Amino acid sequence: MVDIRNISKSFGRNQVLKDLSLNITQEGVTAILGPNGSGKTTLLKCILGLTIPDRGNITVHGRDIRKDVKYREDLDYLPQIADFPANLKVRELIKMIGELRHRTTRENELIRFFELQPFLDKKLGTLSGGTRQKVNLVLAFMFNSPLVILDEPSSGLDPVSLLRLKQWIHEEKEQGKVILLTSHIMSLVEEIAENIVFLLDGKIYFSGTIARLRSETEEQNLEHAIAALLSGKCLVR
Repeated sequence: MVDIRNISKSFGRNQVLKDLSLNITQEGVTAILGPNGSGKTTLLKCILGLTIPDRGNITVHGRDIRKDVKYREDLDYLPQIADFPANLKVRELIKMIGELRHRTTRENELIRFFELQPFLDKKLGTLSGGTRQKVNLVLAFMFNSPLVILDEPSSGLDPVSLLRLKQWIHEEKEQGKVILLTSHIMSLVEEIAENIVFLLDGKIYFSGTIARLRSETEEQNLEHAIAALLSGKCLVR
């Protein structure tokens, strides 16, 4: 599904990704974790083609992303920050995004699921952060693509909306989708993810199942296992 080989990326003198390789073929959720500045968002943007690596190669669905931009047609993305035009109404934004991609959508199902009906005729600039994030989720999931990339999907959500997000992700997994996400909420990761990739200083320090990380760090709690990984700073593959 996603094959990353020896990519590096620098911004000026700051090298964000360092000869990083990763192969993701498993259906279900892979959480990409790490402290701020570890390279998580840059890695996702490289997969999306929004950032071009200085070196290395990425293929998605067997397509080289530098040579075949059509791979994006089978990919959905939720950005960490939803920067919407303030004067557009919610229904206008959803309609516009749907028309841009010329694909069958399921926005009505998602609008009902995340209870956005009362906000459809409100301007995006008037919405709370949590409601804007629900709009963000509708846009991210409405095309029903086999690969979904979510950058901090729980940001700003109230407890009820967070439960709905977990339920939706579980249903997406049952359809055989590959979902990549970043999150600082370890309880969310522990509940929905099968595999984790832990980045530190632009390198992969662990890639595998949560069960394996617990075993190798001798910690049952995921937060404690991550802390043990950080304190040791030893590559665990």
